[in-house]
Amino acid sequence: MDEVEKAFEDLREDVMLEAEAGGLFQEEAFFEIFAEAASGNGDTIDLEYAHCRKEGGSRPYRIDGHAFDADRGTFYLATCDYREGRELQSLQAARMDSALKQATNFFENALSADFINALEDSSPAFSAAYPIYRNQQAIRRLRVILLSNARLTARKPPQLMADVAGMPVVYSVLDVARYADIQKSRAAPEAIEVDLEEIAGRALPCLRASTASGDYESYLLALPGNVLADVYGLYGARLLEQNVRTYLQARTKVNKGILKTIREEPEMFFAYNNGLTATASRVELKELTNDQLGISSIHDLQIVNGGQTTASILYAKDVGKSPLEKVHVQMKLSVVPGESVEKVVPLISRYANTQNRISEADFFSNHPFHLQMERYSRLLAAPPQDGALSGEKWFYERARGQYRDGMAYASQAEKRKYQLEFPKAKVMVKTDLAKYFVTFECRPDIVSKGAQKCFMYFANETAKSWKTHQADYNETWFRNACSMALLFRWTDKMIAQSDWYQIDRGFKSQTVTYTLAWLAHHVRNLGRASLNWDNIWSTQDVPEELQDFLEELAPQVSAAIKDTPADARNVGEYCKMQACWDAISKRTFDVGTLPEYVTLSFDDSNDLKKTGRDTKKIDNEVELDVVLLSIVPKADMVRANANQRRLLSEKSNRALEKLAAGNLALTKPEKNAMKLLINRLAEEGTPIESMS
Repeated sequence: MDEVEKAFEDLREDVMLEAEAGGLFQEEAFFEIFAEAASGNGDTIDLEYAHCRKEGGSRPYRIDGHAFDADRGTFYLATCDYREGRELQSLQAARMDSALKQATNFFENALSADFINALEDSSPAFSAAYPIYRNQQAIRRLRVILLSNARLTARKPPQLMADVAGMPVVYSVLDVARYADIQKSRAAPEAIEVDLEEIAGRALPCLRASTASGDYESYLLALPGNVLADVYGLYGARLLEQNVRTYLQARTKVNKGILKTIREEPEMFFAYNNGLTATASRVELKELTNDQLGISSIHDLQIVNGGQTTASILYAKDVGKSPLEKVHVQMKLSVVPGESVEKVVPLISRYANTQNRISEADFFSNHPFHLQMERYSRLLAAPPQDGALSGEKWFYERARGQYRDGMAYASQAEKRKYQLEFPKAKVMVKTDLAKYFVTFECRPDIVSKGAQKCFMYFANETAKSWKTHQADYNETWFRNACSMALLFRWTDKMIAQSDWYQIDRGFKSQTVTYTLAWLAHHVRNLGRASLNWDNIWSTQDVPEELQDFLEELAPQVSAAIKDTPADARNVGEYCKMQACWDAISKRTFDVGTLPEYVTLSFDDSNDLKKTGRDTKKIDNEVELDVVLLSIVPKADMVRANANQRRLLSEKSNRALEKLAAGNLALTKPEKNAMKLLINRLAEEGTPIESMS
């Protein structure tokens, strides 16, 4: 069995588990899994599920998901090719051509008022078509992606297809082989080879900016604007380093100043613009005339600074009113060996972005918060249930693929033990945690904007809080987060399996987050602090009275969010507005009374928080003592390293002198100085544990 066949088997199992856990059809579960991979990899932004199809007639169509990136004028359509068989099948060209045609047919249909008016406002087809119709003047580019659990015989890069309704169309395929690569890549990007000779018609001149010796290489280029637009037009956000990609997708708009320079002074663009910082794993070089060096192709290109410039140049091209012939963009290209990518690229990204608006919160993927949650998830077991001798653990996946990696080289017996300790149903990824937390903070409008924007909101809020209230993120916080996950997933499955939802499917994700946000709001209106998360944690189940309450509430909330104002016909878009939450939060629904034990008083809540903070402070002191003990045999090395980097203070120097002599009796100021030094050395890429 090769890697792709193994990935197919794992995917098949994941689809069945997702379908069972969420009460979904297998095809919808497959869409959710692949849409998350596509968004995380940069192929798309967060896609909204909307399965609709029409066979026969002049323009038959089928789509399964959609999204509109208003800031960059790009509309995304996704269509599924899901095979339910046990054997891995091949993806044929005819199937790909059919999927593209059906998706572009839908796009063309949606430009017509007659088509829109013939659809039910609450239907999936309307939710996907109306944004196209309403924003047709703002849409500059269409991206179609086929999601398939079959295998392409030969991998194809994204293709620029014939225009549809005067719009450039980029078509890409996410098959099971690419999915396997994405899952395997974890922190490193999926392999991309940019053939500059094919795109630009020639190798691009460059200057070598490093010595010929050593592993690291660097080059300076002046990229023609048309070439940069064409490259980004094909690969999109896949070219952006993950933290920069998340930031751009969540917050950045096309820069009007950049567009103004392109329009009015294109020949001055090189002088005015800061250019791009990019990394690659390898470049192909060619000798040009007059002994000039040129780059013909770039492997694993990632833009770590300059994403806004890149997006704005493509926008200028798609608008068609700005000349790019005179535009050149400087690019600093660092070639980093594959084994150093995970360590070096985030550092290049961090240092390249120190002068702009990307803050520490935007680099939240590497934030110590995640390390803390990961640690709790490996240590804390839920109370044993149903006579079991030990409890199960919630697995917090800080980096993509961690859960599966834990079983990669295990025997069958070891795998069974691992899955008993960490059930697949209790795996929680970063974007899930954000969704749960933001929901119960009563911001379902932000959750409805999609995983990436929700995550960025959560990242900013948590990073700010971490600076002043780090002790709040303790075992109690993690247990509460697991209880939120359990309640959220129970509600999701309950809605999916309910009779009322089966009759009128659609907008399930919005219904779930709005239902639970209203519940949290209702609890506070009752004069209580929150739900009793400790009760849910102890039983690993939703109390029966709370189940009854949610079963009554959910269909009423579903109807309420579909009752849109006259100027907001699209339910999905309406749910993204704070005005929607303002309206829902003020509604009174016909529900029963919650028993007191389901909620928590403010006094009890404050007591639990204080206990958690006190325990965390003790843990932190113990952890620091363990680290200081490990420094004793290498204190002189640590001091020399810190001194070389100009990080050594008077107090940390005195502390290291004591440690070198085997004296662990540091004063509190000396301990604080060592704590700061340890953190700063880690930020510089030389953590204490790596010194030996």
